[in-house]
Amino acid sequence: MPKIEELVKVKQFANPWHRVTINVIYTSNWLNVMLEKRAGAKQLTLQQFNVLRVLRGQFPSPVTNNLLKERLLTKTPDISRLVDRIVGKGLASRAKNHEDKRAVDLLITDKGLQLLSEIEQDMMLEDILQTSISSDDCLQLSELLDKFRGKMDD
Repeated sequence: MPKIEELVKVKQFANPWHRVTINVIYTSNWLNVMLEKRAGAKQLTLQQFNVLRVLRGQFPSPVTNNLLKERLLTKTPDISRLVDRIVGKGLASRAKNHEDKRAVDLLITDKGLQLLSEIEQDMMLEDILQTSISSDDCLQLSELLDKFRGKMDD
């Protein structure tokens, strides 16, 4: 397993904080590429997959664009276009919101639920993670990442 120094071709980092910063960024990018490939195999983007997960999580209640913006893992400035693509694929349906005339309600369709059930296990990267790190390591890594984010300002 190559070390981050080998991957980014650096002899030595300035300090452990510099090394972990580069390692987190590099690993995040690696994960995004892996997930985009897996989503792409089902003609989805990673953001579309995440929208479907949010819609399923709220099902059978509808979701507005504003709720999607709050819940998405990656922020997107053009939520309307993202929603248009999902609706166009028949993975979600759109209806007028009765309380707010400017808002639109989104609901995942049976087709969207079926697609999620087909792809979700691949998207959790269990096949890679289970061969790379133990469940205890996963828990420890998650705790460290939570601790790291706890000190960040938005």
